[in-house]
Amino acid sequence: MGKLLKTVATAVALTGPSAWAEPLGGQKTVWLVDGQGQRTAIATIAFEPRGERMSYSIDWNDEVFADHFLSMRPFKCIEGPDKHWCHVPYPYEINRQVDVGDLTDLEYDLLFLWKGSTEYGINMWNGVYYRLDATDDGLVGRLHEMDMDLLSAPPEPGDLRPLSDMDLHEADPESHWLPELLIE
Repeated sequence: MGKLLKTVATAVALTGPSAWAEPLGGQKTVWLVDGQGQRTAIATIAFEPRGERMSYSIDWNDEVFADHFLSMRPFKCIEGPDKHWCHVPYPYEINRQVDVGDLTDLEYDLLFLWKGSTEYGINMWNGVYYRLDATDDGLVGRLHEMDMDLLSAPPEPGDLRPLSDMDLHEADPESHWLPELLIE
């Protein structure tokens, strides 16, 4: 416990209090939250100003992911008792720039799909998209369902946002293992 407090105090001293208060400032932790409120730290994100927007880089926490070879492709999955949550790296061009009014690039970097823990392969229609909203404390992602087959073909040249609102369907949080994503 003392080491954690020392790490937090050092980070605050290095980044300043304003970076911790802003939803897109400094370094943040990405958490997946289950239905009982239990959190799993899956990554850290470092935000840096770039003109009017913020650029970001993600450092994934490999310790919480298991390697799976599903449907002839490698996946990194968080294993749950009934479902596995597998990260789907966005396969096309992305700017990795955001602001509080446009978090789409980050949403594309946080794509997952789920599969039953006893299932052999994956079903691409079990896509998970966390729609992000900025709060005073950070970012909150609400789970939406999507068909990942929509991303099987490259988007038109110059179209960095191939998914539309019609492609995303707000999910019932009670029906999923990890219904929330937090960045704080």
